[in-house]
Amino acid sequence: MTDESATVSQTSSPLRGANAPHYERFLDCIHCGLCLPFCPTYAELGVEMDSPRGRLYLMRAYTDGRIEMTENYVKHLYLCLDCRACETACPSGVRYGHIVELARAEIERHHPRPDRVRRLRDLVFKRVLPSARLLAFAFWPLRLYQGLGLQTLIRQSGLLQSLPAGLREMEAMLPRLPRRSLKRALKPVIPAKGTRRYRVGLVTGCIMNEMFTQINVATARVLAENGCEVVIPAAQTCCGALHVHNGERAMAEALARKNIEVFEQAGVDAIIINSAGCGAHLKEYGDLLEHDPASHERAAAFSAKVKDISEFLAEIPLNELMGPINARVAYHDACHLAHGQRVREQPRALLRRIPGVTLVDLAESDWCCGSAGIYNITQPEMSMRLLARKMSHITAADPDIVATGNPGCLLQIRYGAMRDKKRIEVVHPVELLDRAYQAAKKGV
Repeated sequence: MTDESATVSQTSSPLRGANAPHYERFLDCIHCGLCLPFCPTYAELGVEMDSPRGRLYLMRAYTDGRIEMTENYVKHLYLCLDCRACETACPSGVRYGHIVELARAEIERHHPRPDRVRRLRDLVFKRVLPSARLLAFAFWPLRLYQGLGLQTLIRQSGLLQSLPAGLREMEAMLPRLPRRSLKRALKPVIPAKGTRRYRVGLVTGCIMNEMFTQINVATARVLAENGCEVVIPAAQTCCGALHVHNGERAMAEALARKNIEVFEQAGVDAIIINSAGCGAHLKEYGDLLEHDPASHERAAAFSAKVKDISEFLAEIPLNELMGPINARVAYHDACHLAHGQRVREQPRALLRRIPGVTLVDLAESDWCCGSAGIYNITQPEMSMRLLARKMSHITAADPDIVATGNPGCLLQIRYGAMRDKKRIEVVHPVELLDRAYQAAKKGV
């Protein structure tokens, strides 16, 4: 196995040499190749360096000082979706996601990027995402674009066809933003309906709370219907998942420390999350801060309380007073829920408990749809190839509704349905549960 652009390097780095942190994790890989058939980029390209085994080979070669951090090295590592399907397939328990995230942090420390790219990354990762106020302000242009009817006008006029394909796709993926007033339903404390059995904290997220406020509202309502007092700390911040996936590890650590402090003060039995990517990261705060003696134990205690909404509801006695939703529903496994958190059956079990729902099988349900955080922006060609593959299976299943537990998947599959002119609703499973509870109250 070779990479043509790799050359011998003498560059010093804190992640180089056999004494580098986590070096032993490279040694877990026995190069058996069982991960290859499950890697989306390898399945599409058939290139060894775009497989988990090949990327591990590159990362170890860099750590050993045998190759430099070339453009080709960076390209192979960032073409990875970090979907972690290889971890599910691996018989040796290689923690591939953790390794590739460390490698990307090394890239961002040492790989020169154009000034405009670096400035944009700093703006997004270090200023906008950590600040609820700045993030809300950043969405104002889109709110005006939609609120003034400009989006409808431009789409109907055909002006979008004059834009490059990538920009057209990005515009088409934009969801209809929920009303800002909807956030008022997310009060600091939402009382349980009936007897309080649990006190839980709700992580509202950053992008999630702007683009998908209705999912947070549905989550809070479903929890309240099931005897939960829901605490929503105003001081919580971005979880840092997008940061760590894109090599901004120091900022991810700072955000983790903030959230740990905030939810410690909330005094909750469980910490609930409805975004698969965020949930996987929150459950790994202990790993993120493993070399921070002051925070490691607190981080591990925090992570032990984190539950995906479907995971939590599957563990408690469920309120069965639901109205019917007569629909064929296909469930798409979000990568970081299925592979990162090993939560697979719980969402399906909850959907089956909704009267009227017929759960239909979806082939390759746990294959990445191509969203993968900001992957559909940074790697649009591969993202669209994977979306086409996903949509072919959705078409074959012929559902009325696709349910999935991650905001990126919601955006990606909604775009695929619109592009392919499919009359399919794409929702979070908790929205269907909320809909069923509301239907029961209306006597539907």
